Amino acid sequence: MSLLKRIGGAAPTPVEPAVSRSPARTEAPARLPGTATPGAEDTFRELRARVQDRLINELSSQLDPNNPAKVRKQVEEIFNSILDGESIVLSRAERQRLFESIAADIIGLGPIEPLLADEDVSEIMVNGPKQVYIEKKGKLIKTDITFADDEHVMRIIDRIVAPLGRRVDESSPMVDARLKDGSRVNVVIRPLALNGPTITIRKFRKDKLTVQDLVRFGSMSQDMADFLAACVKARLNIVVAGGTGSGKTTLLNVLSSFIPEDERIITVENAAELQLRQDHVVTLESRPPNVEGKGEITIRDLVINCLRMRPERIIVGECRGGETLDMLQAMNTGHDGSMTTIHANTPRDAVSRIETMCLMAGMDLPARAIREQIASAIHVFVQQSRLKDGSRKVTQITEVSGMEGDVVVLQDIFVFEQTGIDEKGKIVGQLRPTGVRPRFLEKFEAQNIFLPPTIFGSSERFSF
Repeated sequence: MSLLKRIGGAAPTPVEPAVSRSPARTEAPARLPGTATPGAEDTFRELRARVQDRLINELSSQLDPNNPAKVRKQVEEIFNSILDGESIVLSRAERQRLFESIAADIIGLGPIEPLLADEDVSEIMVNGPKQVYIEKKGKLIKTDITFADDEHVMRIIDRIVAPLGRRVDESSPMVDARLKDGSRVNVVIRPLALNGPTITIRKFRKDKLTVQDLVRFGSMSQDMADFLAACVKARLNIVVAGGTGSGKTTLLNVLSSFIPEDERIITVENAAELQLRQDHVVTLESRPPNVEGKGEITIRDLVINCLRMRPERIIVGECRGGETLDMLQAMNTGHDGSMTTIHANTPRDAVSRIETMCLMAGMDLPARAIREQIASAIHVFVQQSRLKDGSRKVTQITEVSGMEGDVVVLQDIFVFEQTGIDEKGKIVGQLRPTGVRPRFLEKFEAQNIFLPPTIFGSSERFSF
């Protein structure tokens, strides 16, 4: 009989054979095999805390952070010696669960480590120590995973931000960071987060999506993909617009894959997450102020500086402030083929938001001057949307045609039209051309790029 069963009192009632559940529930470390009583769970937590404390004390400075495999082996050896030394008797399943739980806390990200390994999970949301949600296939699911307390969550947060030279404490209770695989992390702690330390992780796929993947998923049609590839190769300036979580960064990664290998690309981001395939890429990342409030390097500083670095393409992960004006200036001064993303619900809203963000640069510019900059700098808006059923689609590809009076003229080239909802709740619609030929086709021809005439006006429709 194992130690947990002996301490837990009466033998637990037999457990039925495991049935298939959602990955979030099967992987949740909330139930010990063979034990179903709360007393056994409390005993397990106490044993884990005691063994983990001893393990950390004995490890001291032996860990080599650059060799995870070696660290895991060290942890396992000391773990086994502690159990053997204290004559702690556990079943094989209990012993393995105890080790994996402790190892995740010491060298991983604790209870959420299994979620990071699950490729079907696209987002992880920790709302304090007792509530963890995931996004899977566009839907939110609550898991059985919990942390011990606020301090437990804070240890995981420190493990995320410390290697990046960032900090989070009461004086700086919010931080943006990233994991080693490029996944985006946002952290908010007390006193701002009343439920306790909050972590939001937007995972990046290990296998990079290609344009053919987006076509296969129904995010765009093949004609739209061919058109966007031609826009990138012809060095048109492109702005990807969309809401939070709509897939803007993913689309920007896909668009960047069309940039020729012989061009110098400089990326500017708050937290480096773009995954460009080209070899000649320089990645710049902003820096927050230090403890004394000094040393901050903003996105705007980086955009201004990268103009001195002989860029052929400038890619800004997201424009959200005064750097938007500098990005427009760069697009207007010979850095054709530049790309960025902004938060906006439609291309028309995107124009208004760019105008507002340009004013955030502190320049007292008239509205018409900013709109002229927009009309001359940006060629194409690509609207990315997350629909109610959780699917993500390119809903509009829009040309900036110029100015009429004080208004920036926009013309849709491709649109998505919703026609209904099927019996499974999936949105049904059509990705189709509007029949309008863009004015910049001569730029395609100058680059020896020729698209079939039917791409803009065919009666054929792409249904998903």
